[in-house]
Amino acid sequence: MLNYVNGEELRLTVNDRFFLDAEFFSGEKYEALEAKRMFPMSGGNRYVGLYDSEGEEVCMIRDASNLEESSRLALESVIEEYYRIPRITAFLDMSEKFKIWMWTAQTDKGVIRFEIRNHLASVKPLFDGRVLIKDADDNRYEIPDVNKLDKKSRKMLLPNI
Repeated sequence: MLNYVNGEELRLTVNDRFFLDAEFFSGEKYEALEAKRMFPMSGGNRYVGLYDSEGEEVCMIRDASNLEESSRLALESVIEEYYRIPRITAFLDMSEKFKIWMWTAQTDKGVIRFEIRNHLASVKPLFDGRVLIKDADDNRYEIPDVNKLDKKSRKMLLPNI
């Protein structure tokens, strides 16, 4: 049975940057829980599941904004680490050889180089102007707003989406 929580019955603390410890006001305690969004692209911090080391769901937080501030901040910091993906700010170079696209891009984490083998499956435009890219090694990248890319970058990207 799924254990939904609204927030006021739970206290969260960060455990080793990537995990959370949870203490329910009923007395139950859990350590090293993994937090995952049920709707990572559209749900924000609503419906966040907490999972133990065996992958069993401990609870589902309906809306993290209902948590007390210290718990909300702990959850947000762990979620930020879990979902941290480089954001592409410009494309510097793109070439294609044998149907493999080789990209060089400027990101908020520095310059990266990656390959994609199937641009139809690997480059996903979203309704809100974002673009998600998954490279040949299953690394993910995000373009927060395709319209904010410079003209050269848009020209390189748009024929591929």
